[in-house]
Amino acid sequence: MNVALRKPMTLEQFLAWEERQERRYEFDGFWPVAMAGGTAAHAAIQRNLIIALGTRLRGKPCQPYGSELKILVDGRVRYPDAFVVCTPVPPRATLVADPVVVFEVLSDGSAHDDLVVKHAEYRANPAIRRYVVLQQSRAGALVFARKGEDWAAETVFGEAAVLRLPEIGIEIPLAECYADLPPDPEATPPAEA
Repeated sequence: MNVALRKPMTLEQFLAWEERQERRYEFDGFWPVAMAGGTAAHAAIQRNLIIALGTRLRGKPCQPYGSELKILVDGRVRYPDAFVVCTPVPPRATLVADPVVVFEVLSDGSAHDDLVVKHAEYRANPAIRRYVVLQQSRAGALVFARKGEDWAAETVFGEAAVLRLPEIGIEIPLAECYADLPPDPEATPPAEA
């Protein structure tokens, strides 16, 4: 049996191809990957995060962007839920190569990609100083921070916790990211202490 093998796309081929698509696609270094839809909780956390970042960074050189812009990391193209860039971004830009802080909202379907695949890609981009993965089910984040050549991980958990972002000179109470979320009847309540 003869099977024709297609050559992987180049980054340039992907970017030209994606411009003609109605849907958004990420690029895994070989092929386009269709972006899946999210949940109401995911969208609310993303919205709250963008508002919190935008309010604190207004008038400063570092600016937040949402998932309408893509970033270039390790030869791949990703649409993070939010990111902050500290260099000017041209008004017609669709791709940013030097984000400083990147945020993803974790979901059941994205856990492996966010915590393993994208984590490795974000670590490979020297501009990225901090990678924040926010939980969707309750107030919590796994924060990865560049410390020279190494990375340190920290868990930030609970409504009273504060998300510290020294690379961009701000702090966000974690409760702000989870404000106005409807209760999830399927979520397991935390154990009583």
